[in-house]
Amino acid sequence: MRWLASVGGVGYLRPAPGTWGSLAALPLAYGVHMIGGFWLLLVLTIAAFGLGWLAVIKLTADGHGEDPSWVVVDELVGQWIALFPISYGAILMSVDLWQLWPGWIAGFVLFRLFDIWKPWIIGAVDRMGSPLGVMLDDVLAGILAAMITVVLAGISHGMLM
Repeated sequence: MRWLASVGGVGYLRPAPGTWGSLAALPLAYGVHMIGGFWLLLVLTIAAFGLGWLAVIKLTADGHGEDPSWVVVDELVGQWIALFPISYGAILMSVDLWQLWPGWIAGFVLFRLFDIWKPWIIGAVDRMGSPLGVMLDDVLAGILAAMITVVLAGISHGMLM
């Protein structure tokens, strides 16, 4: 459970284990996309959410705190969600994933911003103080980052001007 929750030990890196978890999610997402495209990334994101939630339930029940800093599986899930538009866009446009590199940067920076800042409902969910809250605040941060990444792509490509 610790291995899963810490994404193979990445959560033990200091400083800023959440940022390390998000960074580790990037090459993993690339590999998943290269193997099975957006749909595999979607399925594995759902699986990581479920397994991460179970791991957090188990680990917090053992007295390791409400949201131990080394638990970064939530960052992996949120970061992957932030990258959904890039993965799907690459398939839709039949281009190599790296051709959409600005989206990778936007998805990473926006996800970290919202995960740290925790605006609006993200903060409310984080304050739930439950294993579901641990996982769900990052899901919401990922969704918000994905939405803004799509808007930025539209502006960049002249579709929203």
